Amino acid sequence: MAIDYKECPPYLRGFISYLRNIKARSERTISSYYFDLRIFFRYLMWTTEDIPDSTPFEEIPIKDLPFETVRDVTVGTIYEFIDFAALDKQNSPRSRARKLSALKTFYKALCNGKIQGYYSANNPTEFAEAPSIKKGVPKYLGLEESRALLENIPEDSSNDYLRDYCIITLFVNCGMRLSELVGLNVQDINFRENTMRLLGKGNKERLIHINQACRDVIEQYLEVRPQCDSEPDALFISKQGRRISNRRVQQIVENALKACNLDKRGLSTHKLRHTAATLMYQYGNVDTLVLKEVLGHASTVTTEIYTHLANDNVRAALDSNPLAEETSKKRKNEKK
Repeated sequence: MAIDYKECPPYLRGFISYLRNIKARSERTISSYYFDLRIFFRYLMWTTEDIPDSTPFEEIPIKDLPFETVRDVTVGTIYEFIDFAALDKQNSPRSRARKLSALKTFYKALCNGKIQGYYSANNPTEFAEAPSIKKGVPKYLGLEESRALLENIPEDSSNDYLRDYCIITLFVNCGMRLSELVGLNVQDINFRENTMRLLGKGNKERLIHINQACRDVIEQYLEVRPQCDSEPDALFISKQGRRISNRRVQQIVENALKACNLDKRGLSTHKLRHTAATLMYQYGNVDTLVLKEVLGHASTVTTEIYTHLANDNVRAALDSNPLAEETSKKRKNEKK
């Protein structure tokens, strides 16, 4: 869904302009901020203005929300909104944390005078705490499952098959994000240096190495790649002759997972990113600092989720426990 600028109050339009032109945020990130703030502003309209009871929450207009209402928000209001998101909207802790993050960014910009024509000395989010998020082990495919995925990509047509095979090969080898893959241009591939330029979060560029498997499949796909009149440099092209969309890539992955009976595992394009990182960590003896650079993480804290793997050192340490041997003897005796 696109941003409805006509429905935005001027201070929200100013914030969007700040994100785009000063902070250089991606359009996807800007849209995410917009949708989260729109929900908050609707909540303020719903609780402070005379809105007819018959008006569905999703249709509450925010264009005329007074700036003074936004400026005078308290931390109590912030927590009440988060509570509303949990109880009325059934938002998960992660979704509520994302909404609070959007509010923190908005009010920080407002207090720092970054939104032209608007300023507030009050930052109600300064001491607001985000909901606790359960940190689980990331879902990923094992080595043989990854091979099965590549071997079972549906062959609708020769051109689409090569494109789809190339897409999934890049996912499981390079660990790129969905937006990074969709945004790839032909000139981002350097066959002479065997590198690929990716545009990650916050418009941060990075170069990653492409291995022989990736190089071969990209070269094969480029031989049959159709023309794209709207974006002639786009690497992956849809049947409609446009840059491939996020949703189409997700469908390609979903169909491939279904073809090899892996569609019941809750896997996705982002889980293929986890798969690549896991395989590199498990089989390549890659430390977290190197993996951080490959994945484009801002901090090793994010990368450390992959240390859940049973590497040889951890496994050896656990197996060396003398109790493990005693248990084995007991089981042998029971079998006799």
